[in-house]
Amino acid sequence: MQIRGWLFDLYPNPQGMTLWVMDPNRKRYRLSDAFAPVFYVQGPEARLLRLQRALGARGWPVTCRFTERHNFWDNRFCRVLALSIAIPTRSTAIRTFIRRFDPTLRFYNSDLLPAALYCFEKQVFPLAWCELEADAAGRVRALTCQDDEWALDYELPPLQVMRLRLHGAEALNPGHGVRAALEVEVGDESCEISDADEPVAKTFQRLLARYDPDLIISDYGDSTLLPGLLRQAARYRISLPLNRDPDHAVQRTRARSLISYGRILFKASSTTLFGRLHVDTQNSFITEECELAGLWELARLTKLPVQYAARTTTGTGISYMQMEVLYRDGVLIPEQKSEPEAFKRPDQLQLADRGGLIFPPRLGFHENVAELDWPSMFPTIMARCNVSSETINCGCCPQAPPLPELGYRICQRRLGVAGCTVAPLIEKRRRYKEQLCQEVAPALRRSYQLRRDAAKWLLVCCFGYLGYKNARVGRIEAHEAINAIARETLLRAKEIAEGAGFRLLHAIVDSMYVQKEEATRADYEQLARTLSAATRLPIALEAVYRYIVFLPSKQFDHIPVPNRFFAVSEAGELKVRGLELRRHDTPRIVARMQEEVLQLLSEAYDAASYRQKLGEARAVLERYEEKLQSGQITWEDLLIHKRLTQSPERYEKASLVAVAAQQLAARGIGLRPGECITYVITNAKATLPYERARAFALLNGTEGYDREKYLELLRDAFEPFTHFFPDAVFSPMLTAPAAQSEP
Repeated sequence: MQIRGWLFDLYPNPQGMTLWVMDPNRKRYRLSDAFAPVFYVQGPEARLLRLQRALGARGWPVTCRFTERHNFWDNRFCRVLALSIAIPTRSTAIRTFIRRFDPTLRFYNSDLLPAALYCFEKQVFPLAWCELEADAAGRVRALTCQDDEWALDYELPPLQVMRLRLHGAEALNPGHGVRAALEVEVGDESCEISDADEPVAKTFQRLLARYDPDLIISDYGDSTLLPGLLRQAARYRISLPLNRDPDHAVQRTRARSLISYGRILFKASSTTLFGRLHVDTQNSFITEECELAGLWELARLTKLPVQYAARTTTGTGISYMQMEVLYRDGVLIPEQKSEPEAFKRPDQLQLADRGGLIFPPRLGFHENVAELDWPSMFPTIMARCNVSSETINCGCCPQAPPLPELGYRICQRRLGVAGCTVAPLIEKRRRYKEQLCQEVAPALRRSYQLRRDAAKWLLVCCFGYLGYKNARVGRIEAHEAINAIARETLLRAKEIAEGAGFRLLHAIVDSMYVQKEEATRADYEQLARTLSAATRLPIALEAVYRYIVFLPSKQFDHIPVPNRFFAVSEAGELKVRGLELRRHDTPRIVARMQEEVLQLLSEAYDAASYRQKLGEARAVLERYEEKLQSGQITWEDLLIHKRLTQSPERYEKASLVAVAAQQLAARGIGLRPGECITYVITNAKATLPYERARAFALLNGTEGYDREKYLELLRDAFEPFTHFFPDAVFSPMLTAPAAQSEP
């Protein structure tokens, strides 16, 4: 039979790969395609021959043959043993056996996702439009991809979407004791189900049968909602077919805490379905940042299955894009990083181990300021300068010109995998920007913006992965080389701009803020063209601001800090960095106050009009103070979300977050470092620590909130707007607040 439709899910089975395809009429096909992933083992030939005999004697489903493949690091062919796995689901067991058999052997292409390998081999990707030929048993005879992952405009499958959340508990973790009815939404229909009449799992079973969703979008479905439904179904012996594929059980992974760049993070457990997609918005970075449009874009570009792409990092995505380039070129993909950092003397290390260049901002209120930005600067350096792990200090180009400061050389003969990976990604992002400059429908414009942002996150990660200690094709020297080129570029641009009469107010790595009296937008555009030509890297005029306010450190009001400012463009658009409304732990009432004040101040054109607007801004602050004092707010307005830096029992000081965490732990709720908890400040100055804060899940309606503390938070958040106008400093209201109020 001939099938034309979208490939919306794929995963390995004992015979190869299971494919789920949806045609334009929403008819779904479950197909199986024979696929034997291949990985390679390197070592002395005698040991490889002994391994080949051992695999045959054990009866493993493996076909072995010797072949030659390109080595990534030394750019030479090497002889390896290719192992073709007839049963893909046995790949992990076979690798484990080989490691125990001979730990000295080296693996290549061995730990890649089978679904991604299938996409590399068949030149297809998730959500691609395909033409397939299958027999009556659903076995694929031919597969042709009729789609292009680099296309801007593409159709997506008409998925039936079901949304799950706890009613009235938006963004609150139900695993911390929140109890509410389960809200189910499909299209324009919604309902709330609880255990009042029958088990929730029984009602949900009927809803699954009625709507048969292709995609379940949940809030905390990974860690709480779906596992809870499955546990209840098992307790009452209810058949709950979350999976469409009866041959697979729902896949669960454990939660864990980890440290990344000095921060303690928490990775929640996951609940993956087969034949049906599940995306937890609270456990998906890309969905939180770029919504579903960004997730679809990411899956298409990285060739990672949708559910895996939703839960992994964008760094893993760019890593798989690099591995596809290597796979396509027949290069061995190392299982682990094996290239050590080159030896450096202390003076060389001090010179090389530096990041991007920063010129601290000039504190104050500045008018007519332009922001010049190098779009995707580091990826562009990779692509244009051929900076990649294998091209730095190669052995074939000793006469290549040295890089500034470091003296590193870049290969003149071999194109690096980093540049080959990011070049089409940079181009696609540029084309999205071009489309956004044209007249397009609002819905399409929003989709373009989210897809562009997804590409941006991939580009952001590609630089960090070059220096990441565990990146299999990473190398710190490439990371250092890019920083050196970026520093030289910014220094040169600063000198040119100042030579043309512009004043540098601030510069940070890949952007600079310049000012010149009486300069017009045309003058700033001409400067951008001059800098682009001089640095040979594209630079864009990001915006011309009516005014920009660079703020000092919160601790020391005379010390400037990067990324703490607010600005208003010519069109009245706001740009805000480092203020409370940008923080995830800011109470909603404080963030809303800042948003309203900034909207008022965005109507100002210069210092004089800004000063006038401050009067209206103070009225906004007073209105929010009035709400706090009179209790005309909801608990949700007061919630503070904080990340745990350690287990509750390890906190030595009774900070507010420690108090709330220990309250939850006392109720038997397990918490791990990196998890976020939510609480309300009840009485910050209470003698008993237990009374200072209350975990939101434990509120019973009788507690009050600390009006004085929340008023202090409001006033602290208002201070940046009056910092450089001492004659407009805020004076507190005359009425002294009581200690507590109830919403």
